[in-house]
Amino acid sequence: MFAWLKGPGKAFRKPLPGSSNYLSAYDRQGNLIRKGREERDDRGRFADLGEDEVLKETEDRDGLPKEGARDLKPYPLNAQFKSQPVLSEDLRRAINELVTENGIDLKAVSAAFGIDVRRVAAVVRLMEVEKAWEQEGKPLAKAYNDAVLAMLPTTPYRPSNPPAHEPINDLPVHPWTRQQIFLPTSESRVFTRADAAKTFHPSLLPADERIAHPELVQIAKWEHEGFDRETRQRLMREKDSESVARKEMKEYKRKQWERRTQVTVPGRRWDFKFQDISAEKVNKDGRGHEAVGIRYGMPHEDRKKGQFKIPTKVE
Repeated sequence: MFAWLKGPGKAFRKPLPGSSNYLSAYDRQGNLIRKGREERDDRGRFADLGEDEVLKETEDRDGLPKEGARDLKPYPLNAQFKSQPVLSEDLRRAINELVTENGIDLKAVSAAFGIDVRRVAAVVRLMEVEKAWEQEGKPLAKAYNDAVLAMLPTTPYRPSNPPAHEPINDLPVHPWTRQQIFLPTSESRVFTRADAAKTFHPSLLPADERIAHPELVQIAKWEHEGFDRETRQRLMREKDSESVARKEMKEYKRKQWERRTQVTVPGRRWDFKFQDISAEKVNKDGRGHEAVGIRYGMPHEDRKKGQFKIPTKVE
């Protein structure tokens, strides 16, 4: 152990600033692998690198190549695990300032920085808790926070050209799409995403509208149609204002409905809400979405014995 500490392990006593400094980034002699790549020719330099590593090899401020995919593997025996970047301190503060002080919508901030809207909301909540603790005089673990950020790859804050932190348009798997359906259709028919959604459920939205940021798809369509950047921004602002108006109207109607149908009885610790339920809303199959107990769900009968779901004719 002491021989390793005096030999290859010396590189980990004083880690490189701005680098994760994982074991996989060094060879057995303690030499930084990506530093030695500069001495190879172009053919030998990229011979043993994957596509992701070649794309990520750019120079940083210290003259060393930027960390690639191989340098972000903290466990040498688990080559499939890669350390994912976290939000930098400057980016977290910028997000909180845009939301709390400038009044920017969470979805707009999420789309601008390429950060999941749930992560944006969590950042705002945690920053508010941090400010409350500072006002109350509670100590903050700043040293621990700085040490952790120094060991992990971070997404920097660049206002002019912000890098995307994570995929924000991943499509969540809806429970209605987990059932097995055989739908016969004509070969000449154009079967779209909207048709697939209606097959699973009449009220299920297509994939283009169920993603977290459907407006990004619309912006890409406008760009493909030849609209310039100013026109796209103007159209998007109009759609955003319409969306906000619809959301406010929907919330207003919901509150009016609760005021008409619910009775609130205040208690010492909780307020109890009572609402009239009609037994006729369970529908003929007993699975009405307004029925009591619908939250518990009912399993699909896809694999149940005696269920023949393969169609024999086309309607």
